[in-house]
Amino acid sequence: METKSIETLSAPVDGARALLALRWAADVGCGVEGVALGLDPATAPRATAAEHRAVSLADARAEFDRLLLGKQPDEGLEALRLTGALDVWMPEVAALVGFGDGEWRHKDVWKHTKQVVLQSVPRLPVRWGSLLHDIGKVKTRSIEPNGEVHFFGHSEVGAAMFRKRVGSRLGFDGEVFDRIHYLILHHLRASQYDPSWTDSAVRRFAKEMDDGLVDLLDLSRADITTKRPEKRKRGLRQISDLGARIRKLQEEDSKPPTLPKGLGLEVMAAFGLPPSKKIGDLFKALEGCVEAGELEGGRGAAHYIEFVRAHRERFGI
Repeated sequence: METKSIETLSAPVDGARALLALRWAADVGCGVEGVALGLDPATAPRATAAEHRAVSLADARAEFDRLLLGKQPDEGLEALRLTGALDVWMPEVAALVGFGDGEWRHKDVWKHTKQVVLQSVPRLPVRWGSLLHDIGKVKTRSIEPNGEVHFFGHSEVGAAMFRKRVGSRLGFDGEVFDRIHYLILHHLRASQYDPSWTDSAVRRFAKEMDDGLVDLLDLSRADITTKRPEKRKRGLRQISDLGARIRKLQEEDSKPPTLPKGLGLEVMAAFGLPPSKKIGDLFKALEGCVEAGELEGGRGAAHYIEFVRAHRERFGI
């Protein structure tokens, strides 16, 4: 019987076939003309796990990024699954395939994930955040006796999974790493908004979300995949209303103050007044004069003290 040499047995695995499969999946995601659609498992180019691992991280990431930024990334992700690459490079995402279906009647998280990616804006951190935002669900699923499904804490668990393993495996670093981690961790926050929030609460939310707010709101909109039209409209309106309130408050906060800082102390000293509600009422009255064009805003304290002195009866002093 013919035996193989040690050199043959230890020959390095060639990743060429796997790279071609990745390029095919990315072409599907980009909607390249002439690339077979329908994603027939019988005809999809496949490669072994060893062949996929032989592809360089740089080459793999280039194709993943191209796929995600394509016009039909949902189809591209399904193509990626058929090549075997998803199991090798993103087993946490592969675990979502079929997860949640069956006797518990919960929506398939893989189908939901693909739709979220499709609906998200084509910015790379947002597309990656969309793909990875629910990876913590597999570890956090709980089922009530009545069949109700919960995923308590899945955003925190998913963010930890990304920080510890997924992010480095996929070659993320720096600001992109931080932004994707941020999106996974906070992807539920905007959907918790309620119109009853005070302006202070909205300001705190915007400050905490910082410069990732736009990406977060975009992901939150994409995360609404319900097939019920009214529920979808309500969810989108909720996110839009939150964004509008934040913008309005930011515009208000960016305006220079109508009256100078420390005017209250100056007024009390000038007229011998103690701290009281009367000082607040006087402030509101002065602001009303500025808004009405009767008094110029942005001047020094002496300007307003002289105005009050000239209209003492009007201000009750």
